[in-house]
Amino acid sequence: MTLVDDVLARVPRPLRLLLLRYRELLKFGFVGGTAFLVDNGIWYALKLTILTEKPTTAKGIGILVATIVSYVLNREWSFRTRGGRERHHEAALYFLISGIAIVINLIPLLISRYVLNLEVPHVSLLVQEVADFTSASIIGLVLAMAFRFWGYKRWVFPDEFGDHRTGVPV
Repeated sequence: MTLVDDVLARVPRPLRLLLLRYRELLKFGFVGGTAFLVDNGIWYALKLTILTEKPTTAKGIGILVATIVSYVLNREWSFRTRGGRERHHEAALYFLISGIAIVINLIPLLISRYVLNLEVPHVSLLVQEVADFTSASIIGLVLAMAFRFWGYKRWVFPDEFGDHRTGVPV
């Protein structure tokens, strides 16, 4: 019995059925949370040290590393019952969708910094950091996450190529 099976066995039946129904979305969300921590950890480490003048570049690097981590986790856990394409084809599609999502994720930060001028010296450092986090790690992330979930299910891990089972605990 897996850890997930053990946890699900302790959940009341109505909630368990709901969790099973949306298990891919929940797993995707958990992987996304992990990628969020990787992304923001790298972003702030770079932004506050060697890339202080290039926050968008630092964010792009953070997203790229988090995307690699999320590919492995999504492939092996979130969408493990889907897919079926050759691994190199699947990875190419994954990184194509993720590349588009990186651009989607960066657009709010670019707007915040370079259109709205929410950067020092136009605003205080606190306002700049709050604007950066809000635009890149909240607005950009939500837009990119919605696009990724749709794109991954539609093209990268389509159900018709896998052995997706409904109602079976994973």
